[in-house]
Amino acid sequence: MGAMAIVQLLTACSGEPAANNSAAPTAEVRNAAAPMADGKLVLAFGDSLYAGYGVAQNESFPFRLEQALKAKGLAVQVRNAGVSGETSLGGMQRLAFTLDGLPRKPDLLLLDLGGNDMLRGLPPEDSEKNLRAILDQLRQRQIPVLLTGMMAAPNMGKDYGAKFDAIYPRLAKDYGLPLYPFFLDGVIGNPRLMQADSIHPNPAGVNIIVGKIAPVVTGLLKKS
Repeated sequence: MGAMAIVQLLTACSGEPAANNSAAPTAEVRNAAAPMADGKLVLAFGDSLYAGYGVAQNESFPFRLEQALKAKGLAVQVRNAGVSGETSLGGMQRLAFTLDGLPRKPDLLLLDLGGNDMLRGLPPEDSEKNLRAILDQLRQRQIPVLLTGMMAAPNMGKDYGAKFDAIYPRLAKDYGLPLYPFFLDGVIGNPRLMQADSIHPNPAGVNIIVGKIAPVVTGLLKKS
């Protein structure tokens, strides 16, 4: 993966408004139908990469993930709690409100935060502190988590990159969590899978991501 591709990836979390995503919720969790009483409930909690930046909501990662899981025979609903521009601090501040607004406790929460922190040059120590606070809340509520990781842009420097990139593996180890190391693995840098801005995945790119992550989510849900 080239340096420019990683820089572009991290800009994806910057929160610049997309035309069809300008009303991204700060607390509301999107998806129309209430979850099935005897089915699984998954919450995708993160930034623009979960929110569906630049694509229709029925082309977003949470929507397509739900379709893929149902195709595997799972009774499941994936709720979209992604917010463009979200930082780890913002996520920490809205987590309880978001969870309390659900009809019941999720069977699994997918967590994707930290890219905006890096983009803004915030200290990795602060990002990790906020993510730990989020994971502490989820542990207290006994909500299983799949952590999807991020990478630091090369222009942040080797020292910053080493500190930032170590956050997600360390959290996964300390909290005993499954880790999907890089959300846009296999997509970033491929113009056929990216939107015209070369930053966000297009629907085809979303499908590639879902194809990689769905088996992981399936395995976790079958254990819950």
